[in-house]
Amino acid sequence: MDFTINKYKLGYKPEVTIPNSQFFVLLQEAGIRKLVSDQYNLLAESSIKHLFPSDKEQLEIAKKHSADFFIQICGGPKYFNENRGKPMLISRHAPFKITPSARIVWLECYIKVLSQLNLPENVLQSFWNYLNVFSNWMVNAEE
Repeated sequence: MDFTINKYKLGYKPEVTIPNSQFFVLLQEAGIRKLVSDQYNLLAESSIKHLFPSDKEQLEIAKKHSADFFIQICGGPKYFNENRGKPMLISRHAPFKITPSARIVWLECYIKVLSQLNLPENVLQSFWNYLNVFSNWMVNAEE
């Protein structure tokens, strides 16, 4: 499994490829919710914890929104659209200072949780590739 983190290039918005739908088929909704929850738990203890809610209830809401998004993007039910509207992730993340180094921390937390999954390598790689590219779009501040 190749969890190489691509370098961020200021102003570059790389083309994003949707993850293999087998990611949802194999993990199901509960598995994706656990994955996101575990990643958020790591983030809450990380150097970028200031970007996430410190209140437990608010953190659970953030986990739900994120899981809804990933469930939808991986081919599951359209919970995100039904509950939050169209995913306007750049504008939704605009209030937060997301630097290239914050992106790396976010991805490193995902590496930890993805490494624990027992999925076919091509399925896992497709999800990782999505995260790695998609995360470039969220960077909105310099160091």
